[in-house]
Amino acid sequence: MTEARLAEDERGALVPQEDGWFVLNAREAPWGIGHFGKTCVFENEEAARFPQVGINIKVLEPGQPLCFYHRENAQEDFLVLAGECLLIVEGEERPLRQWDFFHCPANVDHVFVGAGTGRSVVLAVGARAGPEQLVYPAEPTAQRHGAAVEVETTNPDEAYAAYRGGRWGRYEEGWLPG
Repeated sequence: MTEARLAEDERGALVPQEDGWFVLNAREAPWGIGHFGKTCVFENEEAARFPQVGINIKVLEPGQPLCFYHRENAQEDFLVLAGECLLIVEGEERPLRQWDFFHCPANVDHVFVGAGTGRSVVLAVGARAGPEQLVYPAEPTAQRHGAAVEVETTNPDEAYAAYRGGRWGRYEEGWLPG
């Protein structure tokens, strides 16, 4: 396996141009900015999608959900790198702080919401185990935090229909600690 070539995209962020190994600093990777926080991605959906594992970094403001409350047919794992979060899992609230790790087996309902007085940073890793199967429950605890759909659905496009229109860009100083 050879090293993948990295090149600037139209936003000025670096993205892999083909499959292969590479090193990419999160501050140089593409960032999505929207209702569900800021998201750093390391793969290129068109040219270099990771076939076995998805990985990203999420930056959340207090009260901001990472996504909608959901379950899926593949394992996910999360590590709080900075700040505080509220984990809602199987309808229960669990406060998390820096260095707390959440292991989420397949088919466990969950969502994160930023908490505390400053930004939180979460590393998210998910297995890719065949066709993705998602359920977005209308869960009252998550709904109180703006982190769940009003009506249960299995369609991500339906779940997130009101939140299209985020933007992609480059990292801005201060999003990540250090």
